Amino acid sequence: MSAATPKPFAPACERNRDPILAVLRPLLTGCRTVLEIGSGTGQHAVYFAAHLPHLRWQCSDRVEHLSGIQAWLDEAALPNTPAPLALDVDHDKGWPVAAADAVFTANTLHYMPAASSQRLLARAARALAPGGLLVAYGPFNVEGRYTSESNAAFDTWLRALDPRFGIRDMGALDAAAAPLGLTRVGQHAMPAHNFCLVWQKG
Repeated sequence: MSAATPKPFAPACERNRDPILAVLRPLLTGCRTVLEIGSGTGQHAVYFAAHLPHLRWQCSDRVEHLSGIQAWLDEAALPNTPAPLALDVDHDKGWPVAAADAVFTANTLHYMPAASSQRLLARAARALAPGGLLVAYGPFNVEGRYTSESNAAFDTWLRALDPRFGIRDMGALDAAAAPLGLTRVGQHAMPAHNFCLVWQKG
């Protein structure tokens, strides 16, 4: 991305970053390394890394998003945000060998097919150290039901965008996570009918 090109910007990141940070801060107190899957614009990464300076915050996303993420990292010039990794949940290439203390992902699981969301869980489990945490932020269904009319409308919009997309059910994610050694240990209600779900690797 050239200096003349504006950084990518997602208004939702500005709205949800403080509620998410309030959840992450106590969870990640004893952590040193975080792998973020699907860093998007990079806004969350620079905000969380600045407020949690004890963490090494490793961004990642598909290759087409890396230049935008790098623009945010370059402007912030933080010492704890290395260059973003090119990762795709549907492909093995490039995933870190060193275990992370935590994996974070925001607003990703509903923007991919259900099979890909299960692969995200599997790759997160593989990337985590024993006892490590996977934190996922976004809208989720509870026992097959929407938690709000706005989420139902959003799901309709997602499926019109791509029939494979859609809001994932907490129970279905738990069922996919269990064989991977991931157990849900937290469920935090967030503004705008979202949640932060927390799984721990046994």
